[in-house]
Amino acid sequence: MKLRKVATLFSLFNLPNQQHYNHSYHLLHQCRGIVKVRLKWVKNRGLDHIIDKETDLKAAVLLKDAIKRTTTGFITSQTISDWQKHLGLTIPVLRFLRRYPTLFHEFPHSRYPSLPCFKLTDTALLLDSQEQKIHQAYETNTVERLCKVLMMMNSKVIPFQSLHPLKWDLGLPDDLIKTLVPKYPDLFRVVKAVNGVSCLGLVDWKDEFAVSVLQKRNEMNVEGGNGGYRDFKRGRNVIAFPMSFPRGYGGQKKVRAWMDEFQQLPYISPYEDSSQIDPNSDLMEKRVVGVLHEFLSLTIHKKTKRNYLRCLREELNLPHKFTRIFTRYPGIFYLSLKCKTTTITLKEGYQKGKLVDPHPLSRLREKFYYVLRTGVLYRAKGVNLLPDEDGVVNDLEDGTEEHNPEEEVGTDEECYEEYNSDMEEESDED
Repeated sequence: MKLRKVATLFSLFNLPNQQHYNHSYHLLHQCRGIVKVRLKWVKNRGLDHIIDKETDLKAAVLLKDAIKRTTTGFITSQTISDWQKHLGLTIPVLRFLRRYPTLFHEFPHSRYPSLPCFKLTDTALLLDSQEQKIHQAYETNTVERLCKVLMMMNSKVIPFQSLHPLKWDLGLPDDLIKTLVPKYPDLFRVVKAVNGVSCLGLVDWKDEFAVSVLQKRNEMNVEGGNGGYRDFKRGRNVIAFPMSFPRGYGGQKKVRAWMDEFQQLPYISPYEDSSQIDPNSDLMEKRVVGVLHEFLSLTIHKKTKRNYLRCLREELNLPHKFTRIFTRYPGIFYLSLKCKTTTITLKEGYQKGKLVDPHPLSRLREKFYYVLRTGVLYRAKGVNLLPDEDGVVNDLEDGTEEHNPEEEVGTDEECYEEYNSDMEEESDED
């Protein structure tokens, strides 16, 4: 097959990726013959449950950070009255704060008794202090992830207005502009874009950072002798995307043939220049899959909102209707419509409803969630019935729920070459 010949040629000549574009562009142009099998969207209840759970958790942490930033140490209900959409909540913010008395203590304003105010409880302050310790202990890891995000951008800069919504997903400290950025002048700088927008720019390119998660995993497999020679004998590119199909899809011959053709295409690192690749070729599509895979791999929870990626579409050199990539490759990504928003999850990051390789920050957020859930359980009985704070903070397993991550498959499990789902429409609203 033509595609197999192309992949074999790359393997035999062992050309650097940059030379691939210059010496073999006429061959890459032929990589357009893949028959794309688009599958019906399948609901994954396990991942939907995680997204639903973390919606309240993220809102609570953002409110905690907002209270910390105030000079008075508290926040009024009037200030947060229009924050509902910003926090991603489906209920009013005032009701949300009152739902979790274990984190937010309500009291009347000193001058306006009818105005509710909220400050952090001792438990919330204790959790926050542990969060700051984690940021300090894993600062090097945070700096590397932030550098890798900037290195993926075409201009090596990212507007702060696009970076701020990603702070939760990337595990960045709330005050990174004041603390993290000035601490590393050899890596980061604050610049002004042509339109006057403040941006975070990359000062120095680090070759050691320009290695994707898939490339690192491939190096480990080759060193360990895990199938590298077998893949080479088959003429297959060694660097392949892990696949986990919904039930009823993975065993279909049509799907397997399509994925085999896709995996055989050369892997293009998301840190390399892609300007010479035909934007309508299958090679460019695989490059886009690689960019999205790497970006989600850099997040703490291996997921983010579609709108956050849309803000970076041009910088990441993504197609206009890039949501189709998620629905076209359900073995790699899961697109969720939970909580009135569109969330993209990297499927390989989860197993049995839990993160495969949890970051320390994600473990701490599990503590936050336990405190939130306990607040709901004990709200009617009084906060004094809560367990000892040390027990709450130090036990990660208490209060966590086991959830069956089975996928909910529709009645028709066949694959389709035509796919007209509303999820493929790129609207401006989530």
